[in-house]
Amino acid sequence: MLFELYKDHKGVLWCGMTKDAEELVQEEERITEEYSEKVAEHVTRCLMMSVAKRLPLDKIAHFRRDFGLPLDFRKEWVYRYPEHFRVVKNEDDIEFLELVSWKPSWAITELEKKVIGVSEDHQPGLLSLAFPLKFPSNYKKVYRYGEKIDHFQKRSYLSPYADAHGLTAGSLEFDKRAVAVMHELLSFTIEKRLVTDHLTHFRREFVMPQKLMRLLLKHFGIFYVSERGKRFSVFLNEAYEGSELIEKCPLVLWKEKVQTLIGYRGRKKKIETHHDFVKMEDEDLFGSQSEEDNVQMLPKKERLHTRFRGVFTFR
Repeated sequence: MLFELYKDHKGVLWCGMTKDAEELVQEEERITEEYSEKVAEHVTRCLMMSVAKRLPLDKIAHFRRDFGLPLDFRKEWVYRYPEHFRVVKNEDDIEFLELVSWKPSWAITELEKKVIGVSEDHQPGLLSLAFPLKFPSNYKKVYRYGEKIDHFQKRSYLSPYADAHGLTAGSLEFDKRAVAVMHELLSFTIEKRLVTDHLTHFRREFVMPQKLMRLLLKHFGIFYVSERGKRFSVFLNEAYEGSELIEKCPLVLWKEKVQTLIGYRGRKKKIETHHDFVKMEDEDLFGSQSEEDNVQMLPKKERLHTRFRGVFTFR
């Protein structure tokens, strides 16, 4: 139980938090504080991937819950790491978080870390690492696109941390780098998923396609797009086994504890990545440079995302 009813000495009925709920609030504050250094690294790496090496604070706020940022991050947290970033204002008085110093050891993608490890003097450039792919076991059409998938996986691409000014929008190199940026951003999140609406705000800063949804749906072995109501979320396929997140950080485990207290058991629903997906022609998959191709959305997948702080809010 999270809430309890009680009467004061005047007989007025009040609603308050139970002891378990109060302990959860304290636990969340402790976990958020312990996770703060890792979040600072992820935010810094986002700045390193951006074209201007700075991002509007209003846009970063969209990622607050997904990255594990504290509730009051704009008032206090952004000033705790002056060695990494600082708050600046432009001529229109808009606040930006700006990179202070470049860290070569952080300019390595999560995919590179798994293959070659970390280097203190790393210089980002062309990459030739294949992205992990995961398809539903009952999907029978992968063989039709096997050659094109293989061609895409073998194509070199520019690191998300390298200068992308020379890339031509709509080119194969441009699109594959955008896939790498998306892979990196999702790797930073606590649940390896993001609301697609929030991502569209960063197209210019991260040099990504205008029609970002099309790119996500096109690469169905890497990403999974789900719909809940009128909002779409994108998941990193490799991070899930069915509908279960494989590696859970302390903040995710905390959220699951909350779900247990409210009696939520969840729906064990396998992530179906593609079998009811788009009906594209062979020549369109992994090869088209056109931004006008039509796509259809994946089947709906309902997920409960729970979050509270002091006052409990669920969505």
